[in-house]
Amino acid sequence: MRGMFGLVLVAGIALAGGAVYLAKGYIGETQSQLAKERQLRELVGPIVQVYVAAKTKNYGEELKPADVQLVYWPKNSLPEGVFLEEATLFPTGVKENRFVLRQMDKFEPILASKVTDPGQGAGLTGQIAKGMRAFAIKVDVASGVSGFVQPGDRVDVYWTGAVDGTGGEITRLIESSTRIIAVDQQSDALGGAMVARTVTVAATPEQVARLAQAQATGRLALSLVGSGDDSITETISINSRELLNIQKPEVVQVETEKVCTVIQRNGNERVEVPIPCTN
Repeated sequence: MRGMFGLVLVAGIALAGGAVYLAKGYIGETQSQLAKERQLRELVGPIVQVYVAAKTKNYGEELKPADVQLVYWPKNSLPEGVFLEEATLFPTGVKENRFVLRQMDKFEPILASKVTDPGQGAGLTGQIAKGMRAFAIKVDVASGVSGFVQPGDRVDVYWTGAVDGTGGEITRLIESSTRIIAVDQQSDALGGAMVARTVTVAATPEQVARLAQAQATGRLALSLVGSGDDSITETISINSRELLNIQKPEVVQVETEKVCTVIQRNGNERVEVPIPCTN
């Protein structure tokens, strides 16, 4: 009997030790996971919910509440213009919805720059800021940067034409970093090259007058500005002589030696005789 009791006691102690060992391992693993999670949270930072597209939305489509959903996003890396509240994206009391200005893929954040204001259409009028106007520039393969200019890009506009008194044509930068809002009749970036006949830019009324005068008196060419380039380009002008480094010939005035003469009569003849000049 005593032997049986001792055997049970030994088995109980062994089971208790095993349970303690397993519990210790589980607690250690849990603490390790918690430490990793805290470290990850420190790296990522606080998390917020943002509205993203629930499906692919193309240019001109209406954006409805059923087309968006909330996802978690690191607060430290929020894109500019993101929507955090439904009341901001779909204001209460406004029946009209927003329209898509640029194609959005599934789970892409809804940005203010990619949708219109509530009730505003997706045409050019929705992309022109207050005080700006739309102006169409005629282009071809060469002047239109081989068709790689797309809506949303920025370009420098150069004018080439003849100017009185210059002895030839000149090329001059007339507008810098002008925003493209449409190519031909397409105001949505398609992501590929397209040979266009017209490029529409957003410009102030004064710039429109300059561009209209330039287009009527010469040829316009576009130069694509790199993404993120915010440098200010100074006025640039060059003519054919400067391009080919042709120096204008200098006119040298040569002073002729002064000759003094007197008239002498030899009978009926008049003879002009040179004499030294005096002051």
